[in-house]
Amino acid sequence: MRLFVPLIAMALIGCNSVSRAVNEAPDNPGPCPSALALYDAHRVVELTGQPATIDTIGFTGEINGVRSLCRYYELEPINANLEIDFGFGRGPAAQGSTHTFTYFIAVTRRDSVVIHREEFPITVRFQPGQDRVFLTERINRISIPRATETTSGTNFEIIVGFDLTPEQIAWNRAGQRFRVDAGRGQD
Repeated sequence: MRLFVPLIAMALIGCNSVSRAVNEAPDNPGPCPSALALYDAHRVVELTGQPATIDTIGFTGEINGVRSLCRYYELEPINANLEIDFGFGRGPAAQGSTHTFTYFIAVTRRDSVVIHREEFPITVRFQPGQDRVFLTERINRISIPRATETTSGTNFEIIVGFDLTPEQIAWNRAGQRFRVDAGRGQD
């Protein structure tokens, strides 16, 4: 029993040290940057021919959600971690069981100029008979420099989207969309 009491005391001291370190960490001087999917680029529909019908749909992709968590203090940059939820489809005209999509992450000054843009490949594998796949990508340590220690994250945005052709952008802007299960009867 005598050995047990010192172990409990050491554990409590350790907990207090951790608690103090966590509670004494400075708060961000403002909120994190907004993280969002760009409307014009949050979907991709690959058509294998014209006219655009359910039979000409190859692979599709959609960004279903974007979440971020950030930390910054003093003169250090904003360090953000990002989670992106994707949904992918394999239409009737898709060739093969794997497909690589390209998406981008851009850091901008709010509603203004792009500071940094980077592209990322994501390869999707469809199992036999599977026409939909849902994945979450995690991107760690997006670094956004700040001019002063009072520069808030609200001055920036983190924007995510698919790398699209001009035709695909026009398709999205027109509000057109196909889903893998569109046009199929319900059993």
